[in-house]
Amino acid sequence: MKSVIIGTAGHIDHGKTALVKALTGIDADRLEEEKRRGITIDIGFAHLELAAPGGEKLRLGFVDVPGHERFVRNMLAGIGGIDVVLLVIAADESIMPQTREHFDICRLLSVRRGITVLTKSDAVDAETLDVVKLEVEEFLRGSFLDPNRSRMTTSDNHATARPSALSTQQSALSQPSAMSDELMAESGESTNEPYSPIIAVSSLTGVGLPELKAALARIAGEVPPKDSSALARLPIDRVFTMKGFGTVVTGTLVSGTIRKEDELEVFPTGKRVRVRGAQVHGESAEKAVAGQRTALNLAGVTVEDLSRGMTLAPPETFRATKRVDVSLSLLPSAKALKDRARVHLHAYTSETVAEVFLYGMKAIKPGETAYAQLRLAEPALLLLPGDRFIVRQFSPVITIGGGVVLDAMPPARGKKSLKSKAAPFLSLLEREPATILETRAARQNYAGLSLAQIVTETGWPAAIVRQHVATAIAKGRIVELGGRYLHAAVSSELEHFVVSSLESFQKSDPLAAGISKEQLRENVGAPPDVLAATLEVLAKGEKLELIGDLVRLPGRGVIMKDEEAESKKIIEQAFASAGLQVPALYNVLAGLKIDKARAQKIVTLLLRDKTLIKISEELVFHHSALANLRAQLAAYKAKSTVNGVAKIDVGKFKEMTGVSRKYAIPLLEYLDRERVTRRVGDERVIL
Repeated sequence: MKSVIIGTAGHIDHGKTALVKALTGIDADRLEEEKRRGITIDIGFAHLELAAPGGEKLRLGFVDVPGHERFVRNMLAGIGGIDVVLLVIAADESIMPQTREHFDICRLLSVRRGITVLTKSDAVDAETLDVVKLEVEEFLRGSFLDPNRSRMTTSDNHATARPSALSTQQSALSQPSAMSDELMAESGESTNEPYSPIIAVSSLTGVGLPELKAALARIAGEVPPKDSSALARLPIDRVFTMKGFGTVVTGTLVSGTIRKEDELEVFPTGKRVRVRGAQVHGESAEKAVAGQRTALNLAGVTVEDLSRGMTLAPPETFRATKRVDVSLSLLPSAKALKDRARVHLHAYTSETVAEVFLYGMKAIKPGETAYAQLRLAEPALLLLPGDRFIVRQFSPVITIGGGVVLDAMPPARGKKSLKSKAAPFLSLLEREPATILETRAARQNYAGLSLAQIVTETGWPAAIVRQHVATAIAKGRIVELGGRYLHAAVSSELEHFVVSSLESFQKSDPLAAGISKEQLRENVGAPPDVLAATLEVLAKGEKLELIGDLVRLPGRGVIMKDEEAESKKIIEQAFASAGLQVPALYNVLAGLKIDKARAQKIVTLLLRDKTLIKISEELVFHHSALANLRAQLAAYKAKSTVNGVAKIDVGKFKEMTGVSRKYAIPLLEYLDRERVTRRVGDERVIL
């Protein structure tokens, strides 16, 4: 059964709650104070099942919102996830202040479908009703609720869709932009004008209700289904305790699917919860899918841990944000909004205070659209690209604008970048996923993006990310290195930087056998996995050589002068001929013709090549002597094994090797480290 969310909007006492009750039989006013005062204070809920004209079964969830200006914040908490709006206007009062504000909010939130309902039609005569209808038609002209439109040719003047990536930077920063047919088609909208009638009804006598239900069935049937395979997000609008069940939350599931026993994370607190049970429109269900009014019985949390404005989503998938890049539109009726102004930010059921940092502008004029970064005092919201929001003036608190999220994980920007034009956003506005991935990878430089990061930044499920990544790689837009995805140009730059760093190193130190991978990583500044993958690519292309932990340019072994080569030979021969009775290193170096610094570099080279092996601060051995020692121990083990174990103590070791205790102890400790022997008391077990 297809689920569609219907939201009411309109001035106080224009009959929104009475209309919902007349349609569904459910009184959405649940609070005692609401019933006593006769006004809606908080959002209420009801549901109705209808059949679409084509026979499809529809489950309509109604979100009834308060009309009083003092409770607009509650209205905003309920209106964020709706598919269709019922703009309610009382025939005996016509258009009032909250009619205008609620209507502006719907347009700013990019609600695309709705019905205008003239309630209390029984309270006026036919002539007055006709006059009110004409007033309403004029009020709605050119908007998504205009009953006379045949095709959409322009967007609302009060609100904008996403700015066009093809527009100039100046126009993108100063002019509202239209939603194109192409963009509508891609987002699942029909380019044919949505059905948006004006219907007069009386909740008291029932006049017009059958026509309204028929219109609801038709318009709800046109709503495209939401993606139940997307990542789940449930903005919480109610939290309460139910006897026998415990903590219960409700909300409109804006995307994905939530099942019984699912583990979820609470944003922004990060607390983990488990779904004990689920209800959809008051009935128990094994799962809730996108577009449904959902109630969840949660384990692992108390009502004190939760509140309206929090969001439930899959664990370890998203991050709450304190900085978000947006396209921000002001209402024509608003005052100019200055750079760094504070506003109340509303998104879905959440509300917080944000500071507006404008890109390339000192102020947004009424009716204009600009790019901005909204900064919060602390991570408080779970937002994704494409989410709509409303901003209200800090004081007095009135609705002044809204817009769309472009990037919920933007990099930190300084004053210079904030003064720049629209460049940070143009690529993020592209509809092609490969371009979005390319842009997001480029700004991460050598670090690139992991698959998990892409999911967090875009909200795409991992399977979809893999598809888009494969396309971007095939197009040569990004490159996979060490499990991370880099912009192709950045990858090429990294390869060039690695080679040039090697050239600089070997030029400055020609006696070095190469540079260590760790030192190269510090010089280049790339993550270990990315650098390792880059080195493999360069090695396959014969642009460098990998020698153990060392990296060097091909054919660029150590070049020594005659006296240096002779000194190297002397050092190596001195230790090779000494066996285990090695001389002191400083004595060997003192007899060379070259200076101490060059002699030490030669020793370093011999140690790197493992020609010489240092086993303590004072003792250095030739590798062949230590190889012979291992062979001696193997032979000793073969003839000394008792019950499968061969042991040797310090005395027997000295006797076998002919060395003094000065050499025996460091050698045995070296053999322990190499796991050739294992110390047990005063003896060693030969492994």
